[in-house]
Amino acid sequence: MERIGAVLIDIDGVLTVSWKPLPGTVAAMERLREAGLPLALVTNTTSRTRASIAEKLVGEGFPVCADDILTAPAVTAAHLREHHPGARCLLISTGDVRDDLAGVTLVDEDEEESRSAHGGAPDVVVLGGAGDAFTYAALNRAFRHVQRGARLVAMHRNMYWRTAAGLDLDTGAFLLGLERAARVEAEITGKPAASFFATALAHLGATASHALMVGDDIESDVLAAQRAGLTGVLVRTGKYLPETHRAADGTPDHVIDSFADLPALLERLGA
Repeated sequence: MERIGAVLIDIDGVLTVSWKPLPGTVAAMERLREAGLPLALVTNTTSRTRASIAEKLVGEGFPVCADDILTAPAVTAAHLREHHPGARCLLISTGDVRDDLAGVTLVDEDEEESRSAHGGAPDVVVLGGAGDAFTYAALNRAFRHVQRGARLVAMHRNMYWRTAAGLDLDTGAFLLGLERAARVEAEITGKPAASFFATALAHLGATASHALMVGDDIESDVLAAQRAGLTGVLVRTGKYLPETHRAADGTPDHVIDSFADLPALLERLGA
């Protein structure tokens, strides 16, 4: 394995749970900063903008800034600008991430109903993070638009995530039903899409063979990164479950108890 020169780090379940630092994560991040190792925080979180995430993490003591953070909404915006330029997009997402969707034409609910009545339905339905916005009415609207020919774009297909109260259902649990009912396959923009990792590496000016990805989701974070050529590190925090680990389609390059153990692993790898 080649020398590690850059690190990609998931946030939720790796650094924090419900935005509170996991034990030892702030100190570990400080050690990475002291070592001068290029890093990016890569997250499928869709409830906050990059600026909001940075503000929250800094408030908890993490030495990061907005430029260190790459979110699924920001990557989705780039995808929509490239692949669906000028499209009218209906966004269904819990949390306001519109600031990270620069250059994307979003239609609100009233405009959507008015246009639909006159044959001008949205061109693209965009699913963000699950939560209170994922009502029956909202998902049924998405279903009808996709039936009419709208493209379906999802920021990720995570099935669940870890909160302080336990595991909560995420977008993937609803997306599967929508895809099956509408007989379409969504365009996925966040992890585990290879393009997401490529964007993060380009942001750091790094190559996959010299980069490492740390995550708590064995499929979307770790194995997906390994398929993209990165070294994968699975942490036993956040959404990690032993049974999910055993049933996975592949084997992580490394497994550690928590992000707090990453500096020691990097030293062993010669980073």
